Amino acid sequence: MIISASRRTDIPAFYAEWMVRRLKEGYCTVANPYNRDQVTRVSLKPEDVDAIVFWTRNPRPLMPYLDELDSRGYRYYFQFTILGYPRELDPKSPPAETATQAFRELAERLGPARVIWRYDPIVFTEMTPPAFHQKNFQALAQSLRGHTRRVVVSSVDMYRKIEKRLKKLEGTPAAICPCDAGDFEALMRRLAGMAGENGMEIVSCAEEVDLRPFGVLPGKCVDDRAIAEAFGVDVPATKDPTQRNACGCVVSRDIGMYESCLFGCQYCYATKDFDRAKANFESHDPGSPSLLGRHEAPG
Repeated sequence: MIISASRRTDIPAFYAEWMVRRLKEGYCTVANPYNRDQVTRVSLKPEDVDAIVFWTRNPRPLMPYLDELDSRGYRYYFQFTILGYPRELDPKSPPAETATQAFRELAERLGPARVIWRYDPIVFTEMTPPAFHQKNFQALAQSLRGHTRRVVVSSVDMYRKIEKRLKKLEGTPAAICPCDAGDFEALMRRLAGMAGENGMEIVSCAEEVDLRPFGVLPGKCVDDRAIAEAFGVDVPATKDPTQRNACGCVVSRDIGMYESCLFGCQYCYATKDFDRAKANFESHDPGSPSLLGRHEAPG
């Protein structure tokens, strides 16, 4: 079993203590996001976990515990988002310089194969047109050169639950705006070229548009091939049926919860209400079996 920690929230940044406690206990409980009365017990025993995929913008709170994870026999890698966007879009994410320093330190600790850079999602606004992304990506790629072997890209998805929030940005430089198809294709080619120049494979994440003509192959964030290469563990290559059709990820079990991340990214699909996320964080109990609330193990 592969554990995803987590597509729904940033566990390393905000819930590292809870994560480590759950690993010590050997299990956690996860409530169905759409029906909190449905609770599942998930084993976190090392013998039951093939690998853990950590998704984060700030791994530092978890980094002091990595020796303990290693001593317990856990295999893990990081999907690490660094975008360097203006504060109007990313009000609370670590600054790019701070994030890249943490990335380099993590890669020096784990090796470049186990820390994957996410330049995802690519958001087009008046503040972040294609020219911004070209310059921004180049600077970040150069800063991370030698510390990762892969970069993941995708365009922002306009989920219905964030439309109201994004509508409030209309009339401001942070408002989402369309990108001309020709400009988009040219940008993808440039990103692919810059990735290669800096020793990185570039892949897409759940991208409906075929980017292969521009040098960007479809990718898997929860990746059986990466797990086999990093840890010598073979996991089933079965596509995760709970993810979108364009998603190539293999089956995993996500242990996070929506409405619990504090970074406040305007385009975030996992947080509909920032105030609710803050309230959930403030009521979080690191000793609980579940990330939010106190859902005991069934049976």
